[in-house]
Formats: sequence, C-alpha cells, structure tokens
Amino acid sequence: MSTLKVGAIRGVSASSDALTVANDGTCTANITNKPNRNLIINGAMNVAQRGTSFADPANSAYNLDRFSQQNSSGTPAFTFSQDSDAPIGFNNSLKVACTTDDASPAAGSFSRIRYSVEAQDLQPLAKGTASAKASTLSFYVKTNKTGVYTVFVYDDDNNRMFSASYTVSDTNWNRYTISIPADTTGAIADDNGAGFHIHWGLSLGSNRTSGSLASTWAAYSTANEHVGNVNFADNTSNVWAITGVQLEVGSVATDFEHECYQKQLYRCYRYYVQKDFEVLMGSKSGAVGYPRVNYPVVMRAAASTYINYDSTNGAMRNQNNGATTTGFSTYNHYDYGFASRGSNGSSDIIYSSTYYADAEL
Repeated sequence: MSTLKVGAIRGVSASSDALTVANDGTCTANITNKPNRNLIINGAMNVAQRGTSFADPANSAYNLDRFSQQNSSGTPAFTFSQDSDAPIGFNNSLKVACTTDDASPAAGSFSRIRYSVEAQDLQPLAKGTASAKASTLSFYVKTNKTGVYTVFVYDDDNNRMFSASYTVSDTNWNRYTISIPADTTGAIADDNGAGFHIHWGLSLGSNRTSGSLASTWAAYSTANEHVGNVNFADNTSNVWAITGVQLEVGSVATDFEHECYQKQLYRCYRYYVQKDFEVLMGSKSGAVGYPRVNYPVVMRAAASTYINYDSTNGAMRNQNNGATTTGFSTYNHYDYGFASRGSNGSSDIIYSSTYYADAEL
C-alpha cells in the first residue's frame, strides 16, 4: 500500500487550500456546500399555506409562504400563483402574471416581489465589523419579457442598501447570481426583527430608477433601488416566475439546498400558521372558552391571531350537532399559543375551527 504525504491540497487556479493536513493526521476542509447554508425559507416555493392563487392582492400581502408582493397602486395589477412550471429538480415556482398593464408607470409607482430575512439569521455575515463577510444570492427566473431586471437589498437596522442587475436574454429557465459585498458599516441587531428586505423589481416609476445602482453598500437612496429595470407591466401577456432562491454566506453560489417539505413547512410556521383545531369547551365567570391552543413551533413573536369557520371570523363548529356558533375572540396571544372565549356555545362540547396566526416581519 502506498501513502501520499502532503501538507495541503489546492485547486490549479485557486488562491487558497481546499484541504489542509496537520502533522497529527487530522485535516481541515474548506467546504462550501454545507448543510443549513440557505438563509431563505421556502426558496423552492413548495409551501403555500394561504393558497395557491392571489388575484391583485393588497400591497405588502403575502402569497406563497415567506414571499410578499409590493404594488403601490391598482394599476398595474397582477395575479400571483404557485405554478408547476419549474426548472429541472424543482416542482414549483412563484408565477407573476400581468393582468392590467401600465405602459408608463407614474413616478412613485413600484411593483416587486419581497422577501424579509430575520436579523438574527444574518449574524454569520458579521456585518458592521472588520470581519464582515460577503454573501451570494442566487435564483432561477423564467419570463417572456426579456431585458434587464434588478435586485435591491435593504438593511433595515441601518438604512443602508445594495442593488444590482441581472439580464434575461431568453425565455428559458436560467439561474442568476448576485454577489453581495461585505459591509463593515452598520451591524445588524441579534434579534427577531427584520434584517434584510430583498426585492426583485418588476415595474418601477422614475422615483426608484433615476439614480445609479448601489454596487457597494451605501446609505439608502430611493432613486438607486431599481435603476435600469424593464417595465414588466407593459403588456398583459407578460409572465415572470422565480424559484430556487438561495442566500448564503461567502462568494460562491453553491447548488440549491433542497430540504424535505416537512422541514420547510415547520420553518415557515415560525412566521405564519394556518391550522384546523378541536377543543373541549369549558366555562368560567359566565364566559365560554377553551384552554390555550399551542402553535406547532415557537413563533417569531406574539402572533396576531384570529379564528374562522365557514368564512365567518370568530365562529366555531359544534361537533355534536354541526351548528355554527359565533362570537368568539382570541386573547392572551403569546409566541407559543393563544386562548379564546365568547358568550355563546356550551361547555363540555367539542368545537372545531381554523386559526390564523401571523408573526411575519
């Protein structure tokens, strides 16, 4: 048997070692595709608790889990949906279809997709320190409206920004990579608030396109958000879709980190939960209610929660006779659960309903 004795292994064109060997026989590997490296949750667009199609939703409303849209006015208008058209290796994408066009967006108009990253999840970037690290954003996009598109990243704690462009030259699925430089200015708080807001531009007015792209981190300026972005909303035949969104520490865009559906769903539960439940009703001090319902995970913060049965807020179903009982309100909202009470209903009866708990950023 032969033995190869080396102190390190390095690629032909690399500037650093991929593997360092110590004299005691141990080694250190510089591995880029580590597990749990993707800071984006539901980047494969598989989880859709709220539904799978959203026609002209309100500004800042969420669609597929963890992704929201910003649309400053009723024109243009879009339908957002979970779609099975996806690149090889993926099953779903977030599709945006223009339903009301706007050939000349007003100066203050903006339409875009947004994803918010929790601040404490960004601590590996060491932002605002001398040891700050670069990061890489990658994603797949397919659209029939070719041209230049933009990505704008906003540092919520420090009012700083970074923006860049990517060029779509065909109507196929392609992977695009945005290199985000390190930023030694402005530390991100180690808390459960918003850290980064990432925006994919679709249709923007001149207020957000009249400056220059911020290719390095800089103080926020509205004019520098989406410079050069095409007007995706100029025709109702336009469709844009995205999937495989990944944000990772370092300057290398590794293969997308696929996770099982259950893990992604439970990560989404930290921000939003929509679940059916049953409880045995009790009574106290003249009010009918039930003990605390616990969420499947600890949520980001005390959630805004309501219950709904048969399209009626505050309603529950009597499982004994099928009757609908209304007048229930939630209270004692915590990050781990809630309770409810009302003047209607009967004790010692099982009731069912659906709760909606929102702790989004």
